[in-house]
Amino acid sequence: MTSGAREALKWLAVVFMTLDHAGKIIYSGEVPGLSEVGRLAFPLFAGVMAYNLAQPGADVAKSIRRLVVWGVIAQPVHAFAFGYWLPLNILLTFALSATVIYALSSRYWLTAAFAAGAMPVFVDYQWAGVAFVVLSWAAFRHRHPWLLVPAFAAICLFNGNLWALAAVPVAAVVIPCATRVPRTRWAFYGYYVGHLALLATVVSTAG
Repeated sequence: MTSGAREALKWLAVVFMTLDHAGKIIYSGEVPGLSEVGRLAFPLFAGVMAYNLAQPGADVAKSIRRLVVWGVIAQPVHAFAFGYWLPLNILLTFALSATVIYALSSRYWLTAAFAAGAMPVFVDYQWAGVAFVVLSWAAFRHRHPWLLVPAFAAICLFNGNLWALAAVPVAAVVIPCATRVPRTRWAFYGYYVGHLALLATVVSTAG
């Protein structure tokens, strides 16, 4: 999968995420279709992240640090937007998932067991989210595509529907076509924090 294709999938997931968040924050989940479309965002984001971390020479520790920093920055805004502190925002789900991957790669078995077994209770998508990232990483790293089956099964079970599976045909269409989308290093993180702040401000101002 080319860098351009990964970038295109990530920004398509941003669109789905924004629609989902707008539906939840502004319309309290009362607009049909927005939440369902939003279910595509996580598997697209997580799949791209897992693919990146599975590449030879990937700096997993650097990814963890970046995700933790932005996750901590985003958390007060996330709490303001959604009205709760737990579970923690999705960037911290990704940070925890990357920690599990780092521990497994380094053979820190106890750390991996603790990170995967106990810590997901505190983050968005909980064990299903962490399992999706780690299983997808293993599928790409070790070329075992069958591991994507339990990965998607975990997410669909968590969501209580099959909408996450729609990410598969979406990716199948985008990957061969989007090969020259330029990479943006920090824009996604800034957008994540900014769009939550904007949506929350809209609601508080209207109220």
